[in-house]
Parts: sequence; structure tokens; C-alpha cells
Amino acid sequence: MVSFDSPRLIADIGGTYARFALETEKGNFERIVSLRCADYPDFQSAVSAYLSIVAPLHIEHAAVAIANPVDGDRVSMTNYHWQFSIEQTRLQLGFDTLLIVNDFTALAMAVPRLDAAEMCQVGGGDTSKKSVIGLLGPGSGLGVSGLIPMADGWISLGSEGGHSSFSPCNERELAVLQYAWKSYEHVSFERLLSGSGLELIYRALADYAGVASQDLAAPEITQRGLDGTDPVCVETLEVFCSLLGTAAANLAVTLGALGGIYIGGGIVPRLGSYFAASPFRARFEDKGRFSSYLAAIPTYVITAEHATFIGVSAILEAQLRTITTTPGSAILGQIRRARSELSRAELRVAEYVLAHPRAALNDPIAEISKAAQVSQPTVIRFCRSLGCEGLSDFKLRLASGLTGTVPVTHTQVTHDDSMLELGAKVLGNTASAILQVRSQLNREMIDRAIALLLQANRVEFFAVGHYGVVAQDAQYKFLRFGVSSGAYTDPRLQLLAAGVLKPRDVAVIISSAGRMAELLEVADKARERGAYVIAITASQSPLARKADATLIVDHVEDISTHLPMISRILHLLVIDILAVGVAMQRNPAGAHLLGGEADERLDEPHLARSKSETKKEARNAAPGVSLSAPLARLTSHSR
Repeated sequence: MVSFDSPRLIADIGGTYARFALETEKGNFERIVSLRCADYPDFQSAVSAYLSIVAPLHIEHAAVAIANPVDGDRVSMTNYHWQFSIEQTRLQLGFDTLLIVNDFTALAMAVPRLDAAEMCQVGGGDTSKKSVIGLLGPGSGLGVSGLIPMADGWISLGSEGGHSSFSPCNERELAVLQYAWKSYEHVSFERLLSGSGLELIYRALADYAGVASQDLAAPEITQRGLDGTDPVCVETLEVFCSLLGTAAANLAVTLGALGGIYIGGGIVPRLGSYFAASPFRARFEDKGRFSSYLAAIPTYVITAEHATFIGVSAILEAQLRTITTTPGSAILGQIRRARSELSRAELRVAEYVLAHPRAALNDPIAEISKAAQVSQPTVIRFCRSLGCEGLSDFKLRLASGLTGTVPVTHTQVTHDDSMLELGAKVLGNTASAILQVRSQLNREMIDRAIALLLQANRVEFFAVGHYGVVAQDAQYKFLRFGVSSGAYTDPRLQLLAAGVLKPRDVAVIISSAGRMAELLEVADKARERGAYVIAITASQSPLARKADATLIVDHVEDISTHLPMISRILHLLVIDILAVGVAMQRNPAGAHLLGGEADERLDEPHLARSKSETKKEARNAAPGVSLSAPLARLTSHSR
């Protein structure tokens, strides 16, 4: 067993009960308590009540599975009135990490970690394949999820598949659908495969049989069906299991779930041996031409008592490992890559931040310098060596990777996606990447790059392959501003073009990885000719180290597709930032529209102004465009 420095709080929140546990060792859950949600006004109160029950403990990390979609920081439960902000709750409870995930996402992540004694196979099928896994389970609703195998683990699918439309397979099920239509315009599988669904099926079958239905709740229907004391209840369980077989088969063929279909939730495990003898498996395999395909897929009932705890714990462990080893925060990734380039004193700050990221985020500079055994100016130098403006900017970037509020979902585009789903995934992935790049922006480097472009006699753009369109787009924009510019995408012409650059010209080199030999040679040739180099590329790349100004775009594409979709958009946006900055400084009227009082167009006399004049210009410049400091440096720039 792997022991933890402090217990981790694990929870499973439903519409009726909130279950809590402390994980003291990996997979070891202690002090399990179930609290009625109705007894507490909000989620935070329930957590605080549990912590008071188990005695005061220092909890650093908490993970919660909740019966609700999780999309962003705000959680509003659909089957209960609790609403809360994840980050605000984390701060109020004093946790370092508060991870909130959908309960079926958590249950899905538990499946690979269950042993044979914690599941029961129903029917045949090959259990040896490591392939896509499907998961569904009726309870208060119908949860649906899945797992995609990776080389070193699994990716969970966020899904609302329970809301897919119910399709009857015989006259009796058609009668159930027609009965449900009297109350609901859309009848989903969840409408029938749930606790309330059992009650709906019971009333529909009583109506179909022409007998009076009783006011029975789902547990009573289930018990009478298992006892055989009520014919309509017996038939209700039979129909329920048949419909679940249809839903499971649909999920299997949709996902290509050759790794098996697993059934959880609060209803099926309580059916015991009845479920294995029910029509479930026969209906699962009843798929016409695809019957043999379904017959080869195993189906299991999850019987593990704490399966959701196991899954949400695994997700928390993966997130903490990511923060520790390959941080989602760009600034932490930069620290790890830059350690070999730091001074000894700066390296002590780096090691302290990597070992204590939360403390570095919250402590004042005096505490950080004391803990790292360096001076306060060394802390500032460390921050600036990473491209940050200072400690405040560094903390803002550090915070983005430590909140633990990112929903765990899989957004890979698949052949099964509808056009609407495909569009949502592409836009969502792109928006996420844009926000990440925004967190990497360095105002000083943007100012410097714009200043270099403003004083340039000529601007040349260099890119290869798929990024050639970015260079061509940049040339078009700058020509419209009246800036002499060109775009070179042929490696044979690029070196020739760099060879005729003159002092004060600017070479803008666009490269995703910043490692292509031909572009590195262009940078060397441009510097040799006395021209300036602006790089739009990845941090810590060879090209970034050769540039006078580097605009960081850290985004890794799936190279197996050979089509850079998102990174090309990111590079285009960086070009737009430069273009807008140059345009606003060359056009005083445009700057005035932004609320500033801009100076006249930059030219040679402008560059020669005194230091006091450039300070005055900084006060009058358009908001967000601070040129004085970079221009002052340019007047004394030498190599």
C-alpha cells in the first residue's frame, strides 16, 4: 500500500445521499459515512459536517463524484438544489485541491482497477481483449460512459447517452412507449431505465393489461417482482431488463466496446441472481446481422462496494501526478525545462516552487525567499527569467495549473460524432488552447516585438509546410499597413532572402517546434546581416533562444494526423496581435478610438527622442500598448 502524507477526502454525491470517506493509503477507504442531502443547506455544509464527525484533520486534497454534468467551475445539480463554485468552495474549505467529476466518469475509471471478485459476468464473451469499454447503470437516472485504452492508461468519455431516444422492440414495449407519450413529448432510455422509470413501466403494463395499478415505489415493485407475488411487477422487471439489454447493445456497437460492457448504478446489483437469468443477455445479443458481433462482447455487473470511490481516487491521483511531474500549468513546465539554464540561486527558487507549488502561490515574497534561502531580488530575477513581469504575474500563471477544477472529459473527435458534436469538440478544443496561450503571453515581449516591427525598414516572414499560410496572412496584413514585407515558404528561397536583409530589418520566423534546421539557419543568417529576429514558436526551443523577441505558443498537436489544426490558428492569432499593435501605433486616430492619446507615427526622429520624452509617450499611449521601454532599449541595442 502507498501511504499518503495526509488523508484524502473522497466523496460520492447523489440526489438523496452524500457518501464520504478518507483514503489514507491507495485504495484504502476508512471512516465511510452517508449523510442525507436534505439535512444540509449546501454542499459545503455537508462536507464540513463530515469533517467534524471524523475529528479535525488536515486535508490537502479532495475529490468528489457527483450525479451531474461537470462543465467548468459552476456546479448546479440537476436532481437536487445544491449549487456551488468549485474554486470558491476549495478556498472556503482550505483544500489545496478540490476535484469535481461526473459520477459515471468516476465509475468508468474504476473498471480497470476492479478484480474478478468485484464483478459478475452475465452470459458469454471474450474477456481477454484490451479495447474500448462501455459503462451504463440505472439509478436515479441512466448513467452512460466509456473508456478508451491508452498506452499508459485510459481516457474516460463524458457522455449523456442516457438521453438517447428509446426504441421499442415488440408490441408490449410499443405499448409502454405510447403510454409514456401521454406524459412526455420525448421518451429517452433514461425515462424508463431508472427508479422512476420502473414505476412508469409498471403503470404502463398495468394499463396494457387492463388492470388497476397501485401506488408503488420502485423498491416495492422490485421486491414484488423478485418474490413473484405480483404478475405486473414480475412483468415490469422482465421488461426493464430487456430494455437495459437493448441500451447496452446500442452502446456496445456505438463505441465498438470489444473490451466489454459494465453495468453499475443502484438498481441492477440489487437484483442478484435474477438479473443473470433475466432476458438481458438474450436481448443484448439480439441485433440481427450483428448478433455474432455482440455475442463476442462480455457483459458484467459491478458488485464492488466502493467502485465510485476507487474511480474518483484514480482520477485525483492522475491529476496530482500531472501537477507533480508534467504540470498542466505552462509556467511549471517552463521551470522544469529551464532548470539547466538557471543560476544556482535561481535554481533554489525553482526547486522550492516545484516542491511546494501551493506555498509559492500563497506566500509573500519574503516567505518565499526565506524558504528558498535566497534574496528577494533573486526571486524577482527567477520570475523574469521565465518571461514573467514579476512575482504577481508568475503567481497568476502558476494558479492556472493548481485549482483542480478542470472537468475530466474526452474531447477527441471520433467517427461516431454527429456534425453538431464534431463542431462543439473542435471549437471547445480550440478555445481551450487559446486560453492556454493567453496565459503564456508576455507583455514585455509583445511590446518589444511591436517596437522592432515599427522601426523596421522591411519585414520578412518565414515559415514552412502547413504554417506557410500564416506567413502569407502576415504579409498581406503588413502590406495593407504600407509596410514593405514578404513571405517565404520555400526553404531554397528563405536563406537567399535572409542573405539580403539589412540592419534594422526584421525576420519573423514562425515554427511550431522551433527545431527545423532550415529555419534556424535563417535566424543565424538574419542576425549575421544585422537584422532583428522575432520568433513565434515553442518555449525553450532552439529558435526561441536565437530570437530578439519570442512570442510563446506551446501547443502539442497529434503528429499522427499530420494536420496542425489548432496550433496554426494560434499562430494566426499571434500575428493578429502584432498586426493590431503595429496598426494602432501607426494610426493615431485608431488609438484614440481605444481611449488613448497616441503620438505621431513612429519614424527615425521618434526613435531618437530623449528618455524623458519616451516616458511621456508611455503615459499617453493607447491602453495595453506600452512602447517606451522597448524603444528606449532599442536605441542602445547592440550585439
